[in-house]
Amino acid sequence: MAKGKVIISCAITGAIHTPSMSEFLPITADEIAESAVGAAEAGAAIIHLHARNPVDGRPDQNPDLFEPFLKAIKQRSDAVLNLTTGGHPSMTVDERIRPATKFAPEVASLNMGTMGFGLFPMLDRFKTFKHEWEQVALEASRDLVFKNTYADIERLLGILTPLGTRFEFECYDTSHLYNLKYFLDRGLVKAPLFIQTCFGILGGIGSHPDDVMHMKRTADRLFGDQYEWSVLGAGARQMSIVAMAASMGGNVRVGLEDSLWAGKGRLAQTNAEQVTIARRIVEGMGLEVATPDEAREILDLKGADRTNI
Repeated sequence: MAKGKVIISCAITGAIHTPSMSEFLPITADEIAESAVGAAEAGAAIIHLHARNPVDGRPDQNPDLFEPFLKAIKQRSDAVLNLTTGGHPSMTVDERIRPATKFAPEVASLNMGTMGFGLFPMLDRFKTFKHEWEQVALEASRDLVFKNTYADIERLLGILTPLGTRFEFECYDTSHLYNLKYFLDRGLVKAPLFIQTCFGILGGIGSHPDDVMHMKRTADRLFGDQYEWSVLGAGARQMSIVAMAASMGGNVRVGLEDSLWAGKGRLAQTNAEQVTIARRIVEGMGLEVATPDEAREILDLKGADRTNI
């Protein structure tokens, strides 16, 4: 049975890290596709996807940049494809939703509240940049509000739900869990909810074990058996949070969007490397990793044949 198996998600490139931070960050469509397929082969059932400008690596929500790697991944893998509606915190909602609207994926991410999204501390660690936009974007996050109002969320739900797309509800603090409960109580979202609790971003909850426990207890109280719990840890705490959540019956997310590392002071060379580490943690606890089709069953997804990819 699929129930009880651990879903590993992998976020391939994201919009947080910039090209100068790691030579291994996938930028072009070919790089993103190759990295995604490798992650799926390593055991990731769900692949979370952003696009980047292939010239300078800037985050870009143009659906034309998504299409080549989406088609390549689908041809070579049966993984569940999860498209971002978060894009980059500096983008408008209209920009952010374009790929999911066009491709009607099985899953789309959905940020559950307005928040600060402080990336500027990275300037303490990274001093030289290949592209001018990188330092500018990081510095600008000191005065940036990642806008996800109730009207924004309701609008995204109204557009994507009729397409059969379900959601990875990204919750960066307990208030986001309460926001999700609001939408559940009004019938705008339905169980099973796939809740991704996110730890370690400045502006959201921290990454201490107490923070993980607090989010889990709150979600249990609000949603009972109506949700599937997953975690992501930003930066160096990625794998310790994976281990903690797996031991508590949760699902896990890794990938170069969330952390560039594969160990202390050692950059991950591929997303597959992080998936392999997470899988070893999960299986070392005597747990089984879910296949893509088992993830579809657990999350009640529509199937890859009903997307526009």
